[in-house]
Amino acid sequence: MLVTAKIRRRTQAAARTAPKALRYRAISGDIAALVDAGQLVRTGDILDRLDAGDLKDGYKSWYGRAVKKAFVAAREQQPVMVWTQHRTTGKWIHVCVYSPFDMALYVGLASYKQTAHLAQPAFFQAAYTEAA
Repeated sequence: MLVTAKIRRRTQAAARTAPKALRYRAISGDIAALVDAGQLVRTGDILDRLDAGDLKDGYKSWYGRAVKKAFVAAREQQPVMVWTQHRTTGKWIHVCVYSPFDMALYVGLASYKQTAHLAQPAFFQAAYTEAA
């Protein structure tokens, strides 16, 4: 018992002195690695891919809520979360991540009025034609 308590104290002391970015990366673990590899995406990543990165942060946040609502309605479970740094404030925030092909991302686009124009078939056709 004495040895494990000593190890726990040393680990906690090391964690307190580690840089904040390292601590949040350790908490997120494999999920953060999957986000970095592009196998999981945040809602902000989808908006950037659709050239809608100029939306206000508040609109992006509400789009994320619409996507989460669609995800929960379809699957009856909460999406996977990851810690990430906010792009403007630099604060660490907990955000949902999804498969890039998850229909909730596109249902959220269509259901939220600020992003509904991005869900139009003509927009997707133009975006994929330019990419090809």
